[in-house]
Amino acid sequence: MATLRKKGNAYFIDYRVNGRRLRKSVGRSKKIAELALKDLEVKLAKNELGFLKADQSFEKLLADFKAYCQTNLAPSTRKRYGSILDNFLRFLSQSPIRLEKLSQFTPKAFEDFKQFRKSEGAENRTVNAEMIVLRMMFRLAITWGYQKANPTDGVSRLRVPTTVAPKFLTEEQCKQLLEASDDWLRPVFFAFLNSGMRKSELENLEWRDVDFDRRKIKIAVKDDWTPKTNEREIPVNDGLLNVLKEQRAKANGSRYVFPDEDGNRIYKNRLLKRYKALAKKLNFGEADTVHSLRHTFASHLVMKGEGLATVKRLMGHADIDTTMIYSHLTEKHVDAAVDKLNF
Repeated sequence: MATLRKKGNAYFIDYRVNGRRLRKSVGRSKKIAELALKDLEVKLAKNELGFLKADQSFEKLLADFKAYCQTNLAPSTRKRYGSILDNFLRFLSQSPIRLEKLSQFTPKAFEDFKQFRKSEGAENRTVNAEMIVLRMMFRLAITWGYQKANPTDGVSRLRVPTTVAPKFLTEEQCKQLLEASDDWLRPVFFAFLNSGMRKSELENLEWRDVDFDRRKIKIAVKDDWTPKTNEREIPVNDGLLNVLKEQRAKANGSRYVFPDEDGNRIYKNRLLKRYKALAKKLNFGEADTVHSLRHTFASHLVMKGEGLATVKRLMGHADIDTTMIYSHLTEKHVDAAVDKLNF
């Protein structure tokens, strides 16, 4: 509530915000003073005059954001966000300007961060994903009353191709990969090629997730891991069934279907490093990531005439738009479809 008062020849407004009594001088004109009173009442109604907490440190925001992530996000997401925050902290440590208080962060600081990450070799898509997390953190700072505006507002996204053709192996390259793999890698790569599992899905696959009778693999939530999308089941073909039986025979008590050589979960990035080395040796070109094997699974299904809706379900895509990156592979089947008509 605000009240217009007069002292001598001058008017002032008496009002309270968050329990604090304040006075604002509005001059000698009664008409202008009344307009100022109405303006202030509108702002009070919209809660636009609330006071920010004392200029908070970035260290405080960072600690609160990590606590928020611990409570609200899945372990795999927390891990990814942690890596992004590490990148941002590395940038801050090398910045010529010490950014310690939230009021010091401006859009220019985030443009500098984008340049910093690009200089480290990060792809545009990766930098954009990191900015999403930073934008989220500073948006929470507003929610928590640490600042009024988000310094990431107005920071543009880096340009990325609207569609990226998936990099996958030919049937001949698949044979070369399996022949060049050792006894530990061969069943792992075979499983990727015949199931379309994501790297983290295979690494976290346990024997309780395999139903031999129904010939199904279930991608299921674990205490320390959550799938990227919803839980799903993947049918097991004859070749993969035999590999699973062989893995079970030599499990030696490990709960993981494809454990590391010590029986524990496969160590971080080990598969990627081993696959990259083989891909380079076999001249696979740009199909040099483990994810290429997932693309290979989907691409060959589409090229053999399988519908995109089925591929979406097998891949565990959240929406059909993701699966559409394989749509160019269906052109031959689209062209041939009209030949089936004969009116």
